[in-house]
Amino acid sequence: MSMLTPPGMGGKYRITGDKYPRMRPHRRRGRLAVVVVGCGAVLGVAGWGTLQLIDVFTGGGGAATAAGASCSRDATGANRTKAGAGPSASAAVSTPASAAGGGAGAVPRPAQITVNVFNATTRSGLAKTTADELKKRGFRIGEVGNAAKQYDKKVTGAGLLLGPASSLNTSLPVLATQLTAAERRTDAARAGTAVDLIIGNGFKALTSQADATKALTALTAPQPTASTKKKSC
Repeated sequence: MSMLTPPGMGGKYRITGDKYPRMRPHRRRGRLAVVVVGCGAVLGVAGWGTLQLIDVFTGGGGAATAAGASCSRDATGANRTKAGAGPSASAAVSTPASAAGGGAGAVPRPAQITVNVFNATTRSGLAKTTADELKKRGFRIGEVGNAAKQYDKKVTGAGLLLGPASSLNTSLPVLATQLTAAERRTDAARAGTAVDLIIGNGFKALTSQADATKALTALTAPQPTASTKKKSC
């Protein structure tokens, strides 16, 4: 019996030799599982990042491209099907005539408008002083004097703006920014492009230059068209 055998134990429990038995430590399976899960997560993140890089460098994002094309069609107001197929195929954002500086129905600049100033009141000198003020504001001045018999002392309001039919949406609105309270009329039989400012009994002064400039700016600013209102991108 070896000296390593505990007292009172023998038989199959007898220990022989002069060394302690070697004990094998328990495996730490929990730590191994954590390591495996962590490695899997790292590989997953790396794979996702790689896919994103591939998508960027290969021009991916078909949905975004389709959305951009849709916005382009809305902005132009036309879905181009064939290049050079006709006017409808080459439709673009319409530019107001006022912004383009020409065309039918264009809003002209004050320097392009000739204004005849007539006095229909009993107060003398109104036509001359009003014409001088309009000239300072950039308008071209034509005739200056007393109103014709059909209007003399018969205009009860601040004034009357009179022009040919073509001036309804062109010269008259521009002149109206200088006397906002004036009445507007057109004469289809009238020739030429000049417009008349007939001063009435209710006239006190032209609209202040600051307010007139603000109104003129709003009038000549490009207005959104039906095709551009659809754009929401």
